This record gives sequence, structure tokens and C-alpha cells, in this order.
Amino acid sequence: MSSKSRKPNSIGNSQTKRTDVAEPPARKSKKADVSVPAQSTRSPKASKQDRCLDLLARRDGAALSELVAATDWQQHSVRGFLSGVVKKKLGLTLHVSSHEGGSRRYRIDRNGRGRG
Repeated sequence: MSSKSRKPNSIGNSQTKRTDVAEPPARKSKKADVSVPAQSTRSPKASKQDRCLDLLARRDGAALSELVAATDWQQHSVRGFLSGVVKKKLGLTLHVSSHEGGSRRYRIDRNGRGRG
């Protein structure tokens, strides 16, 4: 709203006339009602990236569906994380193994980093 379209405040204008100032009712936080299940071996406040890295560091690694369930990301976002963060940013070697039925499992070696 521009200053030209506003009406000037006058004595009787409802915008300036306040007879009783009441505090608004307290609202319940929606975040308090939501419970987050612990899906990681780390603290409950572990980030989604930490959860992914924990799953990838397991001996058998993790399937794409497991990573999607742990993070609530879409499949293309998980694949982007694997490529952009795990491989490029962190410099970890990502091992991919194919199993019968066309499923793939992704695994990293935290001890043997590719780049420092």
C-alpha cells in the first residue's frame, strides 16, 4: 500500500482509537505436537545428512528407499546428495552394488577417504 492511497489518521479513525488493549490468546505450537522418531544411532538432533552418512557407513550400506525413509527427501534429492555432498564435497568414495531385482545399495568407507 503506498502512502498516497492511505487515509490520513484523524481523531475518530479506528486505526488510532484503542479503548482496551487485550493480549492475544496464547497459541499452541504445532511443533510441540509432532513427535520425531529416532532413526539414527546418534543423538535425536542429528541432521538428515548425518542420518544418511550413518546408514551409508553400515557394512551392507543402504538402499535408496532406506535413505528416502530416513530423511523424508525425494529420490532425486537423495541421489543429488550422494553425488554432490558425499562424493564431491566430502570426497568420500561411494560404492554402488547391484542386486537381483534391479535394486542398488550404496556404501561408503569412512576410514578410507578419497580426498582429505
